[in-house]
Amino acid sequence: VDIEIVPGMTAASAAAAALGAPLMLDFVVISLSDLLVPWETIRKRVEAVAAADMVTVLYNPRSRKRVKPFEETVKLFLTHRPGSTPVGVVTAAGCEDETVELTDLDNLLDAEVGMRSVVIVANSSARIVGGKLVTARGYQL
Repeated sequence: VDIEIVPGMTAASAAAAALGAPLMLDFVVISLSDLLVPWETIRKRVEAVAAADMVTVLYNPRSRKRVKPFEETVKLFLTHRPGSTPVGVVTAAGCEDETVELTDLDNLLDAEVGMRSVVIVANSSARIVGGKLVTARGYQL
């Protein structure tokens, strides 16, 4: 079997670049797709990182048929973080039809989020600066 390696960047990195600089220090990437991993396992992971105040990148957040995992994820974050926590939604990251939306946890369920979207939930040190989502890295914002 021939294997070809094509260098590139992850959807998380592309989305983060479009938003500003949200992926500083520790962060985690979680797929909300329950096709290969049971929802209860995903739920435990989401709750743990929400409580740990880590910047969280969500892959496969919502589809036409699968909306409950995303809704429950937002509720879990709201039990551990204020509704004003910044959230970035990048759809079609790095493509010609890329869209970027800044919102917060209180309004995230109203955002345009689909299977081509990457959702980045900020931690307590993140801020919106000049229209960009920035996570502090030991300096003042």
